[in-house]
Amino acid sequence: MIQFLLNRELRSERALDPNTTVLQYLREYRGKTGTKEGCASGDCGACTVVVGELVGDRLRYRTLNSCLTFISALHGKQLISVEDLKDQGRLHSVQQAMVDCHGSQCGFCTPGFVMSLFALQKNAGVVNEYDPHQAHEALAGNLCRCTGYRPILEAAEQACCAKQPDQFDAREAETIAQLKAIAPREMAELSDGERRCLSPLTVAELAEVYAANPDARLLAGGTDLALEVTQFHRELPVMIHVGQITEMKQIQIADRHIEIGAAAPLTDCYAALAAEYPDFGELLQRFASLQIRNQGTLGGNIGNASPIGDSPPLLIALGADVVLRKGASRRILPLEDYFIDYKVTARQPGEFIEKVRVPRATPDRLFRAYKVSKRLDDDISAVCAAFDLQITDGVVADARVAFGGMAAIPKRAAACEATLNGAPWNQQTVEAACDALAEDFTPLTDFRASREYRLLVAQNLLRKCFLEQHAPKTETRVTAYV
Repeated sequence: MIQFLLNRELRSERALDPNTTVLQYLREYRGKTGTKEGCASGDCGACTVVVGELVGDRLRYRTLNSCLTFISALHGKQLISVEDLKDQGRLHSVQQAMVDCHGSQCGFCTPGFVMSLFALQKNAGVVNEYDPHQAHEALAGNLCRCTGYRPILEAAEQACCAKQPDQFDAREAETIAQLKAIAPREMAELSDGERRCLSPLTVAELAEVYAANPDARLLAGGTDLALEVTQFHRELPVMIHVGQITEMKQIQIADRHIEIGAAAPLTDCYAALAAEYPDFGELLQRFASLQIRNQGTLGGNIGNASPIGDSPPLLIALGADVVLRKGASRRILPLEDYFIDYKVTARQPGEFIEKVRVPRATPDRLFRAYKVSKRLDDDISAVCAAFDLQITDGVVADARVAFGGMAAIPKRAAACEATLNGAPWNQQTVEAACDALAEDFTPLTDFRASREYRLLVAQNLLRKCFLEQHAPKTETRVTAYV
């Protein structure tokens, strides 16, 4: 059984297909049709909802794509949809702002925008203060096909600058008490008799149930796994949801490593990674949308073994490794050795990623990362490049170069590295290293880019890294390269 709050109503679900998405649940089971399905792939934001959960003794509100969220993920949380904002016949201030600023045109995308604005307003740190960058980030995952962005941004400014206490503030203590009362205390199971989803609470429980169900699909954020249901119309007979395991959501900074639990949402990873590696932080801000980052995990981005995943090239260049667990046994594997072939990894049956270890930054190394995509926000990489260089007295003492989108797996550029290592860090060396990239990769042509384009872009990104490192200190460096 799982329990959650549907706004203020306690819901207990025992016999429900765990393949049911939150979007389906709202529309088909609860009759709440305000939340829309636009793409069923987490791209358009029309299905945006807000989930409230306890962090210590406080409530935290985050947006999610309900089309990619399985119902089990709500266990112990509060679900808020657009119908819940209106109170005693009065529009919520974010809804009123959309009306006042003429932010709604055809109206189909409006509920998703409203929910993103609601979360933006809730998370605004200072009353009557508007941060345009924060607003753009909050709304980047919502697409308006009527080109109504200017009035929607004006609505965001009004909503933040005219922030007033609402019914959620008035009932905050009550909501916290309700969530504490339904906080998970034992492993939950949701099953309709044919399909089931298990939600262990500890790493040890996960190891045990995964060993007993080695064919089960591991569910973290589900932003990739849910596509099998929503896009390919497959059934997932057994899932194991790891989102309730506190140990796997922790981020710890040790002397030499940042240890990131495999179930930590990307939003939570941002502060630690950006503090050590600003380029990693910039790339994370371009990683899909805020809704996806609130839900997707670093472990999941590695585990799905996509050749165009954004984080693996950066992690490989930095020399990160993964801690793999099976039963009571653990092993540490360099991330570059985790990927074997397209969608094939070194993970054994019943083995799972417990955490990711990222070396901390040192002052003697230069790290640069670049993402090339067709649009700036909410898009998949055509090429992703990462360079981690140790340059001593003008000579490349050590080079780690990794790319995504250039092969069947994210991988290092061995010939390029060999050309750089021991050579002077100058234009001639860089040009030779660019030529060596043609030995490292024979990229494919697909609808995102041709093989010729990918190779030229990869070479140009190495040139870009060199030129930026030699740019005047007063020059602003642009990493949002498209």
